[in-house]
Amino acid sequence: MKITEVVEWGQDPVLQEDLERIADAPLSWEEWRNGSFLVTGATGLVGSMLIRALACANRRRNLGLKITGLVRSRRKAQEVFGTLADREDLAWAEADILEPVALDGPVDFILHGASVTASKIFVTQPVETVKTAVLGTMHLLELAREKQVKGMVYLSSMEAFGQADPSLPEVKEADLGKIDLTSVRSCYSESKRMCELLCACYAHEYGLPVKSARLAQTFGAGVARSEGRIFAQFAKSVIHGQDIVLHTRGESYGNYCYTADAVKGILTILSGGEPGQAYTVANPSTAIRIRDMAQMAAEELAEGRIRVVFDIPEDALTYGYAPDVCMRLNSDKLQALGWQPEVGLADMFRRLIASFRVQGEGEKS
Repeated sequence: MKITEVVEWGQDPVLQEDLERIADAPLSWEEWRNGSFLVTGATGLVGSMLIRALACANRRRNLGLKITGLVRSRRKAQEVFGTLADREDLAWAEADILEPVALDGPVDFILHGASVTASKIFVTQPVETVKTAVLGTMHLLELAREKQVKGMVYLSSMEAFGQADPSLPEVKEADLGKIDLTSVRSCYSESKRMCELLCACYAHEYGLPVKSARLAQTFGAGVARSEGRIFAQFAKSVIHGQDIVLHTRGESYGNYCYTADAVKGILTILSGGEPGQAYTVANPSTAIRIRDMAQMAAEELAEGRIRVVFDIPEDALTYGYAPDVCMRLNSDKLQALGWQPEVGLADMFRRLIASFRVQGEGEKS
């Protein structure tokens, strides 16, 4: 299938609009011309967005990119990407990152997003969560050394901050807080820290141009309707006119970033970030308590037609819920590279809901 024969997500005009805005953004496209990109975690939310955005820029700008998605299953890639998976500028490599990764041909840039992301798995399979993060990242860093890449970004998480000092008005990259090493739920946050350290070590010892993108919770157009995280639950409650049910007190602060803004942030770090450094990818205006975000969804998005109710289980750990965190993320370090978040929280939800509605129509047809 030729590049011009299909747009990147024609079934969802909201997402397609986002992809074209990314492609038209003033990023370092000429620096990447004729380059070879490897994206791991390619069927996940951020990985799939990166592949679609690169493919869209390739089509619109005629960049000559070769984009390879590293997946555990070629069949899953076909399910996620549909006809786009057959486009001539895309290739798929099946591999388990728990083993050393071997790829033929050049690799100029790596965007490493493969990770366990389901909260329940953090508590049911903590060992596997750590192994996937640490061993997988070491294998990708070794591949980057072998291929002598021009740039690499590791996709970290805001959970690497731990429980930051609640007295801080804003939390910057160096403001790391406590992580409880007796809690198995910490397997995710602590392994993210370890992976960031590995990147810094490879940058220092081997001169590898690798940086870390510490992502806030990311959502918007492009999220699958099957998504079960809290923002998706709120959006579905609005769509179906159902009360929002919270299983915690909702005191923890959430920090968010729109999907398209996050992609532009990651690509900004790829070109402009300093090796060994971490950059927070968050929209500071979105910092809000979970219960307040639920109330906003009920009152503003559902126009008061639904309520927020609480149903708190006795053992929240069983569900993999993170401990309450009070922090407001600061993204000045990334913004100093020229990145600016553009979509606020209410519009993030509106675009997510519009995307969900389109997906729902597709499922009925």
